[in-house]
Amino acid sequence: MRVALVNPAWHFEHSIYFGCREPHLPLELGYAQALLEREGHDVLLLDGLLEQKTNNSLAAEVAGFAPEITVVATAPTYLFWRCAPPELRVPREFLTALGGAGGITVAVGPHGSATPGATLRKLGADIVIRGECESVIAALANGGGTPGVAGTASLRDGEVVLHGPTQAAAFSDLPPLVWPDAWIQRHGHHHHRFDAEPTGPGAEVEASRGCPYTCSFCAKMDYRDQYRRRTLPVLLEEIDALITQGVRYFYFIDEIFLPNRALLEALACRGVQFGVQTRIDLWKPEMLARLGWAGCVSIEAGVESLTQQGRESLHKDCRMSTDALTQRLILARRHVPFVQANLIATAVDDAGIVTRWREGLQPYGVWANDPVPLYPYPSSPDYRRLWGEPDDQAWERAHAHYLAHFERFSDIQDEKPLPLHALETECLPA
Repeated sequence: MRVALVNPAWHFEHSIYFGCREPHLPLELGYAQALLEREGHDVLLLDGLLEQKTNNSLAAEVAGFAPEITVVATAPTYLFWRCAPPELRVPREFLTALGGAGGITVAVGPHGSATPGATLRKLGADIVIRGECESVIAALANGGGTPGVAGTASLRDGEVVLHGPTQAAAFSDLPPLVWPDAWIQRHGHHHHRFDAEPTGPGAEVEASRGCPYTCSFCAKMDYRDQYRRRTLPVLLEEIDALITQGVRYFYFIDEIFLPNRALLEALACRGVQFGVQTRIDLWKPEMLARLGWAGCVSIEAGVESLTQQGRESLHKDCRMSTDALTQRLILARRHVPFVQANLIATAVDDAGIVTRWREGLQPYGVWANDPVPLYPYPSSPDYRRLWGEPDDQAWERAHAHYLAHFERFSDIQDEKPLPLHALETECLPA
């Protein structure tokens, strides 16, 4: 079959979205392409941001390809499935421009995973995939696009029909990704790197997927939940190909980058630099030294709260005290040029104590963000605690709650966020 895989041309005006707005490699679509081509399918992969194309031009290119299946992402790459833009206006813009020229239309991302019915209706798509999408896309193509593949949902007489459970890939058996040279050369962004100006291309890679912890704020219950580690030779084959293309900085999108001595030794041998997101309480001093020795130049460490009560309320399952966490961050900074401690706005953390703690870290070169309010994503335990299982109004409910309870948002949100219905006017029925 002819299959088009599209990461649309993202824009974020008046969105609450607090993920990075630079182009990133669409890893989920890259895996899907590799699996599809292995099965003999003809694949067109497009990325609006990386290729600097509009949704209209993407739609025209897809129409020229004349696919039997068109897949569109509802979040800007796997890295941001946990903090996706709540609004579906961008994928809807692409699908509207595409009209009926894309064959069977399939949406992949956190929206269809948590709220399949609402996503189908807002996008006008034929199918949504619930959970990790790469192998499900391949199964759809192998079955000729027939609805009913496990891990999908569709509408029948206006009612949502779920086909099998939400899917999680084996992951360890996914093939190494290969990207076009032109894409890599355009990928000048070094994600979460602040120690130096980028020189040459960057790239995102994935060493593990999922997280063994169940923090209340983390939106991963419907996808990328169970912890799995990628086969090291396959990961290194992918990294070596990127090095050949000129990449010298890698960002591991892993939900939690855990200590892995074999991987660190392999990275050290390659002389590359990389960034990670992790929990600092899981790294012993010797492994932090090895992390820096391997080439790590950026750590984003989830601390979240400065009190034991606050961390317990977030279900962090953290056994270290705040003083011990502070010393571990300072130790990490001795080995890694940039260390950030992530903080979340909680009711039990005194603002004055937070300010003094942040200022106290600065002489040691550790940066801690101004605590950010949490958006209760439908795939997070926080949403379930507040309202139960998500329904077709879950995103509207979470959005209204967020706007009503907070006056200050994250540093990246320069514009005042708008209500969801105002952002999704193109998703409403005529």
